[in-house]
Amino acid sequence: METLFKSFEYKTLKLKNRIVMAPMTRSFSPGGVPGADVADYYERRAEGDVGLILSEGTVIDRPGSSDDPKVPRFHGTESLAGWKHVIDRVHNKHGAMAPQIWHVGAVAPKPTFDVPLEGPNTMSEKDITDTIAAYASAAASAKKLGFDALELHGAHGYLIDQFFYTAMNSRNDIFGGKTIGERNRFAVEVLKAVRAAVGPDFTVILRLSQWKQQDYAYRIAKSPKEMEEWLIPLKEAGVDIFHCSQRRFWETEFEGSDLNFAGWAKKITGQPTITVGSVGLSSDFFGAFAGESSEPSNLDELLRRFDRGDFDLVAVGRALLQDPLWTKKIRAGGKTEAFTKDALAKLF
Repeated sequence: METLFKSFEYKTLKLKNRIVMAPMTRSFSPGGVPGADVADYYERRAEGDVGLILSEGTVIDRPGSSDDPKVPRFHGTESLAGWKHVIDRVHNKHGAMAPQIWHVGAVAPKPTFDVPLEGPNTMSEKDITDTIAAYASAAASAKKLGFDALELHGAHGYLIDQFFYTAMNSRNDIFGGKTIGERNRFAVEVLKAVRAAVGPDFTVILRLSQWKQQDYAYRIAKSPKEMEEWLIPLKEAGVDIFHCSQRRFWETEFEGSDLNFAGWAKKITGQPTITVGSVGLSSDFFGAFAGESSEPSNLDELLRRFDRGDFDLVAVGRALLQDPLWTKKIRAGGKTEAFTKDALAKLF
């Protein structure tokens, strides 16, 4: 297991091990303001020796960026003060953390939350320009507050991903198109603005997925060539680390190779990658939302792929949600906990 506990350095990002806490929406920030309980929650994971904590999605300053009034914001004096408290607590426990910067796009809000839908086909060119600026502003705030890196949420059918997605992007201007190379334009412009806001040395992570909430079987890149057309422009625009979301990390991406998404992304771009998807548990996260438990599973296949160099970092979601000490337990060879639905209902 020690192979996962080698240090990792990239630009100014310095991690004590290769374990990443995956971003998981918690909706425990009334009015969009992360409070002391949110700081406690992240502090416990830092104390539990997680190498890099990725925050839950935290939204930019745009109409419709959030679908839930209890999702934290990454703008406004009060919300940013809350995040400053979070990162100071994490640093006090010798942890590292990046906020996940988010816009949900054209996703229906909670019934009691009256906000407009904002997605590719409803946005004017001014809306797009203002949204790109809002991403850049959030990125600048992340650096100013003292975070160690930032992650842009470009996966799972949210705004950036909606521009990639043919079923949701039917624009006929420069932000649409028949190919992924054309539909990349919005993400590329966001990344350029973010990079300009944080400078060349601050680490920018981009989370991507093939699947969408709207279509679990959808694939942006159906071949290695299409994946090159997708990922290379994103790298050139400013991505340092690709966070490659899969429901199950062991699933292969293309016929003729046993590489998963993170393995292909690293092979194509040469950049460090994060793998994720049911690490340490026997079933994927969709069962969790249905109230199902998930038993611990061994990490043999993960370690085989890691030792081969397929990816550089490993993101863990529900196992760390269930148990803040999961990282310490796997290092010591101890017994880990089954995931239960109770972990979704509270911060601990």
